[in-house]
Amino acid sequence: MQALLDQFLDYLVLERGLSRNTHEAYASDLASFLSFLQAKKIGTLNSVKRKRILDYLMEEKERGLSANSVSRHLVSIKVFFRYLQQEGLLDKNITETMESPRLWKILPETLTYKEVEQLLHAPSEKTIYGKRDRAMLELMYGTGLRVSELTQLTIDDIHFDVGYIRTMGKGKKERIVPLGEMAQKYLHLYLDEVRPLLTKDPANRVVFLTKRKAGLSRKTVWRHIKEYAIKANIMKNVTPHTLRHSFASHLLANGAQLRIIQEMLGHADIATTEIYTHVDPARLKSIHTQFHPRV
Repeated sequence: MQALLDQFLDYLVLERGLSRNTHEAYASDLASFLSFLQAKKIGTLNSVKRKRILDYLMEEKERGLSANSVSRHLVSIKVFFRYLQQEGLLDKNITETMESPRLWKILPETLTYKEVEQLLHAPSEKTIYGKRDRAMLELMYGTGLRVSELTQLTIDDIHFDVGYIRTMGKGKKERIVPLGEMAQKYLHLYLDEVRPLLTKDPANRVVFLTKRKAGLSRKTVWRHIKEYAIKANIMKNVTPHTLRHSFASHLLANGAQLRIIQEMLGHADIATTEIYTHVDPARLKSIHTQFHPRV
């Protein structure tokens, strides 16, 4: 497979005359894709199924890639497969019927209200780490923070007196997010009763700590959420991003304006936020019933 990739990359430069940046983007995307196939013990491109490509794209999305970046990966795979078929190196181009990335989006998986409650109650409040994790989950669902924003949160970013937190998002853009009653309750509990047991160093300002006094890593948060989802009997692929998606979807379902949700999520482009309008069919039906003249 690597030899086929090298041949394709040479074709891009020698015959298509693509720029160095474009060439490097194709090389990076496709190297990632081939590594995924090798990890799945797939030895030839002719044995790749369409589902495997979708699995790869979903895995990239869960790794934190934006919808635009995931779409770019699909473009790279489609161009690669088309070239191989044209050269007689691939029996069938299974990507031919896959939707154009301009229209294609991976809808985020969200939790129902009941599933959120199950997940939030999964940590044991009889242990210090259970109390820490309950506060962590309440904060993620209550504010829609990215996992990177959660792990970098400091005590100085929390303003209980006015009910909001300050966070630094992508592109080092600061934003203010309201802090709800339940998030405040469990965050207070953690900060008052648990965190002092984990560190007494006044210079250590990170909110969520491990037993070694270090801040939680993104990987650790991801693992804990997976474990709590299993404990809560939630039959979905739950990740830190699932809580962020659920935060946005539930706000929208309860009447929040898209622009407000955009601001709280820290999306630079409202088109990114608009994906949530596709997630809630009940809301779409309600709008249709309310405004269409023939209903």
